[in-house]
Amino acid sequence: MFHKTIRYTALAASLALAPALASADTLRFANVTSTSAKEAGVEFKNALEAATDGAVKVNLFNDNQLGDDRVATESTIFGDIDIGVSSTSPLASLFPDFYLFDAPFLFLSSEQTYAALDGEVGQAILKSMEKKGLKGLGFWENGFRNFTNNGKVVALPGDLSGMKVRTMENEVHLAAWRAFGANPTPMAFTELFTALQQGTVDAQENPLGIIDGNRFQEVQDHVTLTQHVYTPYVVFMNLDKFNSLSEENQVALMDAMDMAKEFQRNRSQELESEIIGGIRGEGVVVTELTEEQKAAWQGAVVDAKIYDVVKSNMDQPDYVDQVLSK
Repeated sequence: MFHKTIRYTALAASLALAPALASADTLRFANVTSTSAKEAGVEFKNALEAATDGAVKVNLFNDNQLGDDRVATESTIFGDIDIGVSSTSPLASLFPDFYLFDAPFLFLSSEQTYAALDGEVGQAILKSMEKKGLKGLGFWENGFRNFTNNGKVVALPGDLSGMKVRTMENEVHLAAWRAFGANPTPMAFTELFTALQQGTVDAQENPLGIIDGNRFQEVQDHVTLTQHVYTPYVVFMNLDKFNSLSEENQVALMDAMDMAKEFQRNRSQELESEIIGGIRGEGVVVTELTEEQKAAWQGAVVDAKIYDVVKSNMDQPDYVDQVLSK
């Protein structure tokens, strides 16, 4: 399933970048590039080391130093990394129930999202990671995807009629944008700014951090907070390494992760609020959807049977219905 060359590349990188382990309970933590995730990693490290009086230490490697999401996942399975973080898309090929997070308008609020992640469905998906040697520690926030365009307020699916929207090469996402009346147009992300600038495409969709980080507000004057797809980060640990810890230290680790999770989600929302305020200050029209408007988008997804496509990829398709019923 995994290529040895990938494993050895990841191992070589980790050995080159990481100091020798000081003890059996020193953990290599491979973290991502997100500001809120990096800050949460520090919170986790400090809480765990304090709770165990230094018996468990954490070495943090931020900004994908030890490899991208896929490499970090594989290296954690092999035990070359102790704790890793990945968005759900690279995990879905190994754990098909992560395809749940491709479903558009599955979650209509942050509160509903967190309830699902921390409740029966989310915890069952984390538990399923154990079959491939990972201990699911929790869900951090990667964020909702939102919509930008030029020239008009978009509040309902009908507002997209004929609009060329750059989106990912993903069967579920493509089907959804067609159902909304748009003309979805996959293209390389590196080409997107120029394509928006030149009018090759009319619109795009991404999390706010990516929208602001790539200065799309310079070539798009409307942002709609559609929050149409929610993508979490998944934090996981090598299962054998977790089981090697004393029961007391396992409890301390999970408590530290719970604290870090709450910190990270709150910090992520703070940063998004700052971005919204900043782009409004640059003259961008920001549209927030009402509950009724979000329900209309979700209705278009249901009518087009998009959730059936998501279910067809999952081991436990009933998870979709469980989330929708809440």
